[in-house]
Amino acid sequence: MTPVPRDTPRPVSDYLDRHRWPIDEWRLTERFFTADDLGRTETLFALGNGYLGLRGNVEEGRESHTQGTFINGFHETWKINHAEEAFGFARVGQTIVNAPDVKVIRLYVDDEPLLLPVADLIDYERTLDFRTGVLCREIVWRTPAGKRVRVRSQRMVSFTQRHLAVMTFEVTLLDAAAPITLSSQILNRQDGEDEYHVRSAAMGQGADPRKAERFGRRVLLPQRQDADEETARVMLGYRAAESGMTLGVGADHTIETVDPVQKQVHIEEDMAKVVYQIDAQPGHTVRLTKVAAYHTSRGVPARELLDRCRRTLDRVKAEGVRRQFEDQKSWLDDYWSKADVTIGGQSALQQAMHWNLFQVAQASARAEGAGIPAKGVTGSGYGGHYFWDTEIYVLPFLTYAYPQLARAALRFRYNMLPAARRRARDLSNRGALFPWRTINGEEASAYYAAGTAQYHIDADISYALSRYVDATGDTDFLMREAIDILVETARLWADLGFWRSEGSGSFHIHSVTGPDEYTTVVNDNLFTNVMARFNLRRAARAVRELERAWPQAYGRMVARLRLDSGEVEEWERAAEAMAIPYDEHLGIHPQDSHFLEREVWDLAHTPADKRPLLLHYHPLVIYRFQVLKQADVVLALYLQGDQFTTEQKRSNFEYYDPITTGDSTLSAVVQALIAAEVGYSDLAVRYFTEALYVDLADLHGNASDGVHVASTGGVWGTLAHGFGGFRDYNGEFSIDPRLPSSWDELVFRLTIKSSRIRVRITADAVELTVEKGTGAKFSVRGKIVHVTAAEPVVVPLEDQGPLLAGTPGPGPLEGVRRADGSIITATVPHP
Repeated sequence: MTPVPRDTPRPVSDYLDRHRWPIDEWRLTERFFTADDLGRTETLFALGNGYLGLRGNVEEGRESHTQGTFINGFHETWKINHAEEAFGFARVGQTIVNAPDVKVIRLYVDDEPLLLPVADLIDYERTLDFRTGVLCREIVWRTPAGKRVRVRSQRMVSFTQRHLAVMTFEVTLLDAAAPITLSSQILNRQDGEDEYHVRSAAMGQGADPRKAERFGRRVLLPQRQDADEETARVMLGYRAAESGMTLGVGADHTIETVDPVQKQVHIEEDMAKVVYQIDAQPGHTVRLTKVAAYHTSRGVPARELLDRCRRTLDRVKAEGVRRQFEDQKSWLDDYWSKADVTIGGQSALQQAMHWNLFQVAQASARAEGAGIPAKGVTGSGYGGHYFWDTEIYVLPFLTYAYPQLARAALRFRYNMLPAARRRARDLSNRGALFPWRTINGEEASAYYAAGTAQYHIDADISYALSRYVDATGDTDFLMREAIDILVETARLWADLGFWRSEGSGSFHIHSVTGPDEYTTVVNDNLFTNVMARFNLRRAARAVRELERAWPQAYGRMVARLRLDSGEVEEWERAAEAMAIPYDEHLGIHPQDSHFLEREVWDLAHTPADKRPLLLHYHPLVIYRFQVLKQADVVLALYLQGDQFTTEQKRSNFEYYDPITTGDSTLSAVVQALIAAEVGYSDLAVRYFTEALYVDLADLHGNASDGVHVASTGGVWGTLAHGFGGFRDYNGEFSIDPRLPSSWDELVFRLTIKSSRIRVRITADAVELTVEKGTGAKFSVRGKIVHVTAAEPVVVPLEDQGPLLAGTPGPGPLEGVRRADGSIITATVPHP
């Protein structure tokens, strides 16, 4: 499936079949089963807590698109074989491992298996509740013998106990007695193969770089197997062959029934199985409870990890399973009190928004000590790697909703500094260069043009930590850790760039790639230069702030980093002289110094079966055109909005929007945000809605690989920063809203220096209320207001900003002349 063409308006009602997916603001419910889109539904119903993730596979284990159990950071390594070698290329790849699967509970009635694709299902409903964090399924099955059987199941991955998953499975015969067999299993679905040797559809296929790599060998080496017949506890331990990482998994079982039951326990290297046989009577419910624990390590022996699993399971046995569900509900009550957003009068959007924000929690809540992968823990897409997605799209939400989670993600980057320093040396640079994609801190991008060359990752990380520090006032983090990142990244930019004498001189950065991966290895990429300028300025300000306010911390930092005072002055000079491309003739900022020399790709006449472009055209073909995979200059307009005028934002947006393909899911949220700011309200709603349904409606055809976590975080950014008009520049907070005319209100919350502020926007006012803490200061449409706990502040609005009809046009198509008089042409490459 290809992305929705940009010139095709699409109402919300078209995205989901409401007969199958009814509107419920706090639940995602599937009302009938189909095997036609298993990959998508396995992702939509996946559960996770940032550490442990279980895909939404059916309990019976078949059918499936991709059976998946993932643990954040648990990976295997492999040698990258380059077609032609060169110094400094990434050498070792990293891929997330599909961990042993505890989800399987097979049901047999009269020795006939329940298999959903062929089962006679009288009733079916599966529901993911965003307030309880529990996936429930209830079906009524008519067996081949004509007996009706009700099956109810629950599944939960705990937000409060990082290593824990809980499942229940209930069976009730409705008509007549029958023998029932329940087979609960732990399966090592090694390298994408299940016990029936069915190859996973998610592993690398063809030339799609979004999928995970395949392994041609065994990865998980068995280390230990334990089973207790009496307590029905089974455990398996493994070591990854090359990375040396270790894993332990264990499961406890409890059966509840008034009917006679027999139990068998079987264990081998790649399977542990507890089988119950029940002489079931009609009306009697058989309930199986399965509690599972996972522990991983970079090298602790598997036997010790199994001991940790035992402790987790023993604790749950002492506390009771009911306590785990209650704790889950309490955690989510707290989460939604901070994170919830209300879109007044838009129930369908509200439902989709809740699903998206729930996914951010599932990707980040217990990531502790690891990053936030591009797919969270819902799939193997992108090999389980961490990208800039976290800092630019996810951390803004976490910073203002759940700042302790933002801090954990930033500390993960701090812990990567030694590897980043080594990587900078590999590329003959000072300072630190963070990897474009990684799990263990080492660069894993084999294609440097669209990988290593994206030096802007340094500025993205510095930007995210700066927003966090400004919003929270966490000076401890600034003094002890963030300052090291700021200094080392500033050193990188000062060393990478060079001076050119033009008048008073200018500072340039060459041979880099910006966010748009359809234009690579260019000179003076605008996004990179604008963000590098921010990085240099922020590093200099932080150093001077430490020197003035915390001299002891400053002294330790200078000694630790061997910082020379002249460096700070150099950063300031480079920032002020940074080359920022601008074309006076067209009145726009070129994406790079040579961008306007290229011809335009005619997207309007590109066949739908040739999208996304990266799967149908050689990179060199794409690189020769003005065509964008994702917002580049437009993203800079958002992140550094105080550096551009209102007129520049509008003209840039109008130029770049028509040539942005949307082939990346990172694009729609930013395009919506800037469209709202400059006045294209209807277009902003369209882009926002598209972002909401990226996975829910599988708009990019790869939802099966896992949730697009950056897009889910970006949804909040579009709401708060786009329609809400909230901005935070260097610790100064402002609100200039753009409420769509079809929305009754927009309500969101901001946590600023321990105070939680409720922001309510209607057609004629902004209302600020302190829900927790002492308050904060804002500029609302240029008026400074102080909101305190004493009473709300209401600021009247005359309008919702500028309003522009239609969509940007005509765009840079045929007939537009460059400054040298040449005419820009629009074509579609073909043989």
